[in-house]
Amino acid sequence: MARAEQSYPPPRPSAVRRREIWAGYGFLTPNLIGFLIFTLLPVLAALALSFTEWDLIRPIQWVGLRNYIRLLTNDPTFIKVLRNTTFFVLVTVPLRMVLALLVALVLNQNLRGTMFFRTAFFMPVVSSAVAVALVWQWIFHADFGPLNSILWMLGVSNPPNWLTSTKWALPALMIVSVWQGIGFNMVIFLAGLQGIPEQLYEAARIDGATGWHCFWKITLPMLSPTTFFVLVITTISSFQVFDLAVIMTEGGPANATNTIVYHIYRNAFQFFRMGYAAAIAWFLFVVIFILTLIQFRYQKNWVHYDL
Repeated sequence: MARAEQSYPPPRPSAVRRREIWAGYGFLTPNLIGFLIFTLLPVLAALALSFTEWDLIRPIQWVGLRNYIRLLTNDPTFIKVLRNTTFFVLVTVPLRMVLALLVALVLNQNLRGTMFFRTAFFMPVVSSAVAVALVWQWIFHADFGPLNSILWMLGVSNPPNWLTSTKWALPALMIVSVWQGIGFNMVIFLAGLQGIPEQLYEAARIDGATGWHCFWKITLPMLSPTTFFVLVITTISSFQVFDLAVIMTEGGPANATNTIVYHIYRNAFQFFRMGYAAAIAWFLFVVIFILTLIQFRYQKNWVHYDL
């Protein structure tokens, strides 16, 4: 009968290793303290505040779930805001990803001026949001803006009143958001493309694969982890659109460009409904959290990490 294998306790870390571990904790401690003070505690405080009614002057009053009930059943403005934000996300996320991927594919080639165009496409990302919004306000101006001037020259007799029209104001914000967000996604896609081994393409060409086959069978599968990352962060950022709505339209006309984050801002700092604003913020958190969980749950069906 074979002898049972004798189990030994795992070796204890050496003194040097223990010092390295404690040094690592020491470097992490300031960040953890900052996270607890400036992130976790405010988030928990906002959760508690969402069950109250407070206008910054009178004492805090506990109202339980009344803010959430009102949010879902008795606030037509929130329903409008939720519809605007959902439409914004459904349109801008695919456009930003597809256009960023196309730009990255072009700028990944060995062409003259590539560095200039990479910088040009990334400039909107690091530009001031206020400056960007003001420039685009001028571009979209109904009477003096260059966009409508071009449309007039092309024969459009009645071009849109972009930012003052309930029909065209939100699409105008989408155009600016897509233009501003392409550069960031492009850089991430470029990093993913440059991580694909060139030998795969060479072997495919030897076997007679066309450019389309290489893109469909090599580029997209190898780029799927990068695409998943871009999808998650683009979805989250699109739900949090705020600055463009504030500067360009102030949520108007008639709440046509009002978004969830701007609705939170107005309730908190214009109407002083701090508890209600906290409830909206937590509703947004739950929506983003659920969508992110769904994306992680189904990523295994199309994201390939083992290629």
